[in-house]
Amino acid sequence: MRVLHVYAGNLYGGIEVILRTLARERELVPEMEPRFALAFEGRLAGELRDSGVAVDLIGGARLSRPWTVWRARRRLREIIAHAKPDACVLHSAWTWAVFGPAVCRAGIPTAFWIHDAVSGDPSERAARRTRPELAICLSEYIRGTLPRLFPHTRSEVVYPPVSAPPPVDEPRDAIRAGLDTSPESVVIVQASRMEAWKGHRLHLRALGLLRDDPRWTAWLAGGAQRPHELRYRDELHALARELGIETRIRWLGDRTDIPRILGAADVLCQPNRDPEPFGVTYVEALHARLPVVTVALGGAREIVTPDTGILAPPDDAPAIAGALRTLIGDGERRRALGAAGPARARELCDPARQLQRLHDVLRTVAA
Repeated sequence: MRVLHVYAGNLYGGIEVILRTLARERELVPEMEPRFALAFEGRLAGELRDSGVAVDLIGGARLSRPWTVWRARRRLREIIAHAKPDACVLHSAWTWAVFGPAVCRAGIPTAFWIHDAVSGDPSERAARRTRPELAICLSEYIRGTLPRLFPHTRSEVVYPPVSAPPPVDEPRDAIRAGLDTSPESVVIVQASRMEAWKGHRLHLRALGLLRDDPRWTAWLAGGAQRPHELRYRDELHALARELGIETRIRWLGDRTDIPRILGAADVLCQPNRDPEPFGVTYVEALHARLPVVTVALGGAREIVTPDTGILAPPDDAPAIAGALRTLIGDGERRRALGAAGPARARELCDPARQLQRLHDVLRTVAA
């Protein structure tokens, strides 16, 4: 079965990691052959090509400029005519709003893979004009919000395939030394995009409550990709100075070696302000044997168990600080929670199982 995945591709985050895994692990389900059509050239397009899959560029489009949408839809129809897919999967509400009508008119069996909880943003209002045959939901949390967008559409939950990272040959202490961190320090890492809803402010406020504890260092990985993210990053730097912890923070910027970074850390902390739709970074941390500290919202509740981490109340810096203080001071508990991580990651996101499930779900659409 030939499957054409359609997406924007101009940013880099959880969706991009999922698409990259679909390409890299395609041999696990050889009867499902992926191909990709992206609106924008960028890091994702390069990584997909490096994986050996076909990547077609559609060209950018903006809903506020209808002529760009018409042009992009025409290009996508040309790609479909050439690739002859058995099914198309459109990722995200923006992609569905822009390209859903063109794919449906082409008569191709189509699924809408929704990666975010329905929130009522403008792209969702535009997406509502075309109803999909099937909505693939990244989590049960997302599925619970789907009726706000498509109340009568059939839905299936497919957890994202997340591969276990390859072994890191570089010594852990050498990685830390390169990041100005001592071997003895308890490293608390957050690896996410520079978006306010990812909870960086809450994380810093919690660390501020621990500033008198000399045992920890924090690594914040993730680059600002848009103007508002640049402003947000600058605000975070100012907050760290205000809290008196600026010398304890390592701002790592955009990274292509997240498994290496996680492998040299001790705890993952990402206390979201708003619910995480799923949370690929949590699963990556489980693979890396890191205990996870986050808030009891959204997809985190489907991933983090008492055996693998700590779920704190939302917007509660003292609770986050208390969880971190416990793990900083109790190496045995850190190791016990971390040891349970890989099995939990495989239970949820084993690539062979989830790619087979995706294949089976798409077959129902193609049929």
